[in-house]
Amino acid sequence: MELSVLNLQGKETGRKVTLNDQIFGIEPSDHAIYLDVKQYLANQRQGTSKSKERGEVSGSTRKIKRQKGTGTARAGSIKSPVFRGGGTVFGPRPRNYGFKLNKKVKQLARKSALTYKASENSIMVLEDFNFEGPKTKEMIALKNNLQIAEKKALFVLPAENNNIYLSSRNLQDVSVVTASELSTYQILNAKAIVICEGSVAKIEEAFKL
Repeated sequence: MELSVLNLQGKETGRKVTLNDQIFGIEPSDHAIYLDVKQYLANQRQGTSKSKERGEVSGSTRKIKRQKGTGTARAGSIKSPVFRGGGTVFGPRPRNYGFKLNKKVKQLARKSALTYKASENSIMVLEDFNFEGPKTKEMIALKNNLQIAEKKALFVLPAENNNIYLSSRNLQDVSVVTASELSTYQILNAKAIVICEGSVAKIEEAFKL
């Protein structure tokens, strides 16, 4: 797949970049995408919810009424879950929601996601750029020039760039990521993928072609 390289004004530079079919043109695997997105979302969960059980709530441990002769069920502690203010039955406990996923499955998922975006013509290649300082309006102008102002955009950089990151931080519909940290969820969550020219080689290197 061959794409023209665009400049910051959204015009073609005359250069073209060939996207490797082993990354952007494979037979996609929906199940691999499902597993990778599921793991990504699971890793975002803090898993810190905790409720107190009967052994953890404060209260007296004396027997609140005699065992027999009351006409009601026996009760041994005011901290029992059946009483108001008692402990919680089977409440949440701190846990890790993450699970293991093989590296090759994650790689297949990212290739599949990129293939889907390529088939939808949602990928564009932009010449390597930098901002002189953190300017949100420059990022907005860039989106307008690329005609993706109304779309959720993902910018893939060859390396970390603090000025570009800070320029996009206040925009809800813009995400910035380096090529080595590209994830399946981020690819699918964006309507437009803007790959910097230098990131194409980094993506191929990440997939060890």
